[in-house]
Amino acid sequence: MTRSSSVVILGGGPGGYEAALVAAHLGARVTVVDRDGVGGAAVLTDCVPSKTLIATADAMSELDAASDLGVHLEDDEGDHVADARAELAQVNRRVLGLASAQSEDIASRMEADGVRIVRGAGRLDSATCVVVESGDAAGERIEADIVLLATGATPRVLPTAQPDGERILTWQQIYGLPSLPEHLIVVGSGVTGAELAQGYLGLGARVTLVSSRDLVLPGEDSDAAQVIEDVFRRRGMTVLNRSRMASAERRGDGVVVTLEDGREVEGSHVLIAVGAVPQTQGLGLEDVGVELSDSGHVVVDRVSRTSVRGIYAAGDCTGVLALASVAAMQGRIAMSHALGDAVAPLRLPTVSSNVFTDPEIATVGMTAEQAEENADVDAVTMPLSTNPRAKMLGIHEGFVKLFAIRGAGTVTGGVIVAPRASELIYPVAIAVQNRLSVDQLASTFTVYPSLSGSIAEAARRLHPTD
Repeated sequence: MTRSSSVVILGGGPGGYEAALVAAHLGARVTVVDRDGVGGAAVLTDCVPSKTLIATADAMSELDAASDLGVHLEDDEGDHVADARAELAQVNRRVLGLASAQSEDIASRMEADGVRIVRGAGRLDSATCVVVESGDAAGERIEADIVLLATGATPRVLPTAQPDGERILTWQQIYGLPSLPEHLIVVGSGVTGAELAQGYLGLGARVTLVSSRDLVLPGEDSDAAQVIEDVFRRRGMTVLNRSRMASAERRGDGVVVTLEDGREVEGSHVLIAVGAVPQTQGLGLEDVGVELSDSGHVVVDRVSRTSVRGIYAAGDCTGVLALASVAAMQGRIAMSHALGDAVAPLRLPTVSSNVFTDPEIATVGMTAEQAEENADVDAVTMPLSTNPRAKMLGIHEGFVKLFAIRGAGTVTGGVIVAPRASELIYPVAIAVQNRLSVDQLASTFTVYPSLSGSIAEAARRLHPTD
């Protein structure tokens, strides 16, 4: 490709805007056609809003936990100060304000780098032409040497539980609530359902979590998921395991969720969190020969190529791994490959991820299930209850788990359950990415006392002895 190559990107989420910045840096003429707002769902309706709300709930939990550390809130007369209370309308204004500010920052960065942003919806007229069908530039035809599809996904909607934006809600609608739900029923115990269930529980709502599985967070390490479910129950959440929703409907001033076994759960609101579907319809993909999977996702290889030369795809529309970090990496890889820059294919085994419950669950690399099936892998678990820093902070739950190749000691993965596990997983991710040994990890100084000391201790316990 020449440095005057034209790149058109459909979608301004993490896959799209990160790709745009790389392409602009490499000298391409870049246009981003964005319908919903720069930053996409990750910034506007998913990651940024949910984690902001969860951070507010965490702050309230810290106030509640202060008494365990000997701290008591009193007024000037020495009377006990009432428990903290969340004003949801104010919380949501801050949540949406931060999301909007982040979107504006991203747009400003792209425009400063010379990226043109077109507000509207686009579709492929051919493999080298995008037509803007609505918005600021409706009817415009944009010729492209390279096209990147980064259109994301949208909440899965069930015919028996149609969202109305008031009582029956998707995770994109819940930030419009004017007041805290009296009783929130959350259907779906995956990452989104579990995070928001605990977030609203922490804000003071009564919460019932409907889970179709034996344990919440079925995609996570089972030991970690057990810790989270135990915390849920201890803090007052009702968890209905092995329960599948048949329908959800408004009844009077509330909602009723009917389970497949005939039980009814009554609440004030219901949040439907049962997965997402790719936004790949109506883009002209079939007309130009872009291959889609049975689920409607765009099929890509490890450098984000689709089945059509010059057309790439990144993010949730590909179904590779629904993480903003993966979408961003796919977008960067796509542009580097398309524009002839040095590129390394996507390595999913090195991706670190996090569940923002309290405590958090962070993982990278090999899973416990994979380790159990591999006779050449050793594992060790260090409970945080023995960590001195954890004791000082009043942390009672959590652990550090590491996996390593027997004999060689190469670190292959890890799981951390702890407050701010999203930060603690980084040294383990570096070890997995660079194939470091447990001895190299253990011989690196940690601060004493620190939670990261448990990572080094776990590595020491995996020192090869053969």
